[in-house]
Amino acid sequence: MQLRYSFRVYPGAGQRTALARAFGCARVVYNDALRAREIARSEGLPFPKTGDLSKTLITEAKQTPGRAWLGEVSAVVLQQSLQDLDTAYRNFFDGLKGKRPRMGAPRYKSRKDTRQAVRFTANARWSITTGGKLRLPKIGDLGLGHFAVLSDGRKVDSPRFLRRAEKRLKKAQRALSRKQKGSSNRNKARLKVARAHAKVTDARREFHHQLSTKLIRENQAVAVEDLAVKGLARTRLAKSVHDAGWSAFVSMLEYKAARYGRALVKIGRFEPTSQVCSQCGAKDGPKPLNVRVWTCQACGAVLDRDINAAVNVAKAAGLVVSACGAQVRPGHVPAPRSEAGTHPTPQPSTAR
Repeated sequence: MQLRYSFRVYPGAGQRTALARAFGCARVVYNDALRAREIARSEGLPFPKTGDLSKTLITEAKQTPGRAWLGEVSAVVLQQSLQDLDTAYRNFFDGLKGKRPRMGAPRYKSRKDTRQAVRFTANARWSITTGGKLRLPKIGDLGLGHFAVLSDGRKVDSPRFLRRAEKRLKKAQRALSRKQKGSSNRNKARLKVARAHAKVTDARREFHHQLSTKLIRENQAVAVEDLAVKGLARTRLAKSVHDAGWSAFVSMLEYKAARYGRALVKIGRFEPTSQVCSQCGAKDGPKPLNVRVWTCQACGAVLDRDINAAVNVAKAAGLVVSACGAQVRPGHVPAPRSEAGTHPTPQPSTAR
């Protein structure tokens, strides 16, 4: 007997984007396979086998500009989409043979349909963490879940301005590519693409300004980890890293700290912030990125990877006294009135 359990999940903003991408890719592969079989039927050709479709529509399609984005999702999801089409055809043919109630032929899936689904098999390496969270391949640690994690436990979500604007940017870029070179219409399309990119840049810069100003005004000292941004930009996290704009954010922290008399400390990238328990100081060794919550083997403390690292960054910068129960963040210091941006007394108005 096989039992099926249903659970409700609460994905974050980045995870919702990744899930939507998986739904879309699975739908495209399903429709491509259905189209290939319909064409073969209309032309009197043999019924394409699933293995051939997998090679053509997934493996080889990933190498083409038009379907390169299929590589951004788990291959298991795409393979299971082909299996779903096989099941739909099998049920249809069994209905014609009287083996089961009749049902219609497989139909194309619409992106407007709210009933989107993907399947992960046991080979997909999904797992349930010790914290009771479901981790799916290319849905859980792929991308940046948070822009910043503070040592007091607060997490700042990554706005993902570029990810949210991708659809609009792609549409504008495709329109530009169709315009004749040197024409006035191409120049208009080029300006439209430039404005779309400028909008993303402005939104990211505004977010950086607001967060950096808040952190500098609330703290006498700020410590950041010197991440290897160039190295991360050569991995599968490249788009998320560029979208976050860490370097520009740290630059803002630097000049604002100097302007307002705050201290900014940079912690070396080789500091084992993710390997050391912030409670007892025991070094537990390196961990893969898919481990977000871990238990210290020395003291038994259950630690959030990001928050633990943030506390260790503060410790390395000398901003905390002890790792055990001590305050991990300096108390609030009232900012000088000159920083508030308002006048201490009402200013006289000049009447005309």
